[in-house]
This record gives sequence, structure tokens and C-alpha cells, in this order.
Amino acid sequence: MALSVKLEVFEGPLDLLLHLIDKNKIDIYDIPIVMITEQYLDYIKQMQEEDMNIMSEFLVMAATLLDIKCKMLLPPEVNEEGEEEDPRTELVEKLLEYKVCKYMSFELKDRSLMASRYVYKEATLPEEVAKFKPPLDYDELLKDLNLQELNRIFRETIKRNENKIDPIRSKFGNIEKDEINLEGKSNFIKAYIWEHKVLMFRELLERQNSKLEIIVTFLAVLELIKTGLIEIEQNGIDDDIRITVAENVSDTEFLQADLENV
Repeated sequence: MALSVKLEVFEGPLDLLLHLIDKNKIDIYDIPIVMITEQYLDYIKQMQEEDMNIMSEFLVMAATLLDIKCKMLLPPEVNEEGEEEDPRTELVEKLLEYKVCKYMSFELKDRSLMASRYVYKEATLPEEVAKFKPPLDYDELLKDLNLQELNRIFRETIKRNENKIDPIRSKFGNIEKDEINLEGKSNFIKAYIWEHKVLMFRELLERQNSKLEIIVTFLAVLELIKTGLIEIEQNGIDDDIRITVAENVSDTEFLQADLENV
């Protein structure tokens, strides 16, 4: 029974050479061409790759290694400066350049994986900022006006306001709403909070019938916070405020609290 051997797959001939250099723990600047060439050719013989385009790249490198091997057997050539030329120099430069690119690709791959772990939040602006409008430049706005033009605008404005006056309803008396009972309202707020123990501030406001009642409710809650009878919590600037009755507070102490600043 024949023994099947699975060969490692390399991205190209330079990748195979780097593997052989690392495997044999060879100094890349002093490559033993004879040994590396033999190992390289052994790998070529075992390749089962049918794609001749890929095989041709490995064969070209094999021819290059054999050419360097032959030059190493000949007397060394001398350049114009009288220094001996190493036939391996060009190959070493290519290997170093490939090695740098290979490790850069690893670094880019790691950064790509790390980038996929980040989650970004879309930019949001507070409503006050989004609705902001630059202040008017009154000097620029009124630069073409004079007293005569201002007088004309004033008279037209007065005339429009006079036309809006209902001759019948304008003679009616003013209907004024009775003032809110502060003490009764404060007692209602204290009783409601004590009954629920934990509630949302919005829930308390929704039970009010007018702007004045909302103001009184707000002041009553502030006073209860000041006296330490309740505690509040808010997770975010747009979240509702959570009201909780403080621990170790009796019903008598809570319900008879004097909200004097309301």
C-alpha cells in the first residue's frame, strides 16, 4: 500500500523558500544554496499541482537556484570597486521584500478583525441644538429703514390689530380661574407617592390638569428630595426620572412633612 503524503500549500516560490529557511534555521543573509536547492527540488518533485501556470513559477525559481548554485562553484566576480559580488544578493533582497509584505498582510488582517469588533453610534444632537438659529443682526436688518418707513410699518401693524378685535366679545369680562389650593395639592402628591412607593415622575405629572399644577408638583418633589424623604434616579438625560420613597421613613413622618417652600 503506497504512503500518501500531504504537502503544505505555499502562495509562491518565495513563500516556499522562506519556509525552508525558517525550517532549517538559516541566516537569510548567508543561504547555503546547495542544501536549499536540493530541498526545493525535492518539494517540486512531490507537487501534485495540475495548474501549469502555478507550476511554472516554481520551476522558474528552481532554475534561478540552479543558476546561483553554478555561479557559487565558479570563481567570484569582482565589481568596479574591487569587491566580490555574491550571486545570492538579488535573491536575498527579493526574500526580504516578500517577508516584509507577508508580515504586513498579517498585520492588516489582524487590524481588520479588530475593526469588526467596534460598534459606532450615530451622531445625535440635542433638540435645543438642532433648532438653534443664529441671532439676528439688527444693524443689517434695519440698514435700509428710516423714520418715515418705521412710521408706516407701525401704523399698518396697529391697523391690523384693530381689525382683529371682535366688537362683541371684546366687551366681555375676563373669566379667571380659581387659584390652586397649595396645601391640598401638596397633600395629594405626598399621598400618591406614599401609596405607590416607586413610580415615574412622568406618571405624577400626567395627573395634573394645568401648568400651575405641574409647577406645584415639581416644587413639591424638590422639597421631598431636600428633606430626604424620597430618592430619585435617572439613567440618561432623555430617560424618565424614577422616584422611590426613602428607606426607614414612617407613614406619619412622610405624610405630615411640611412642604413650606411650595
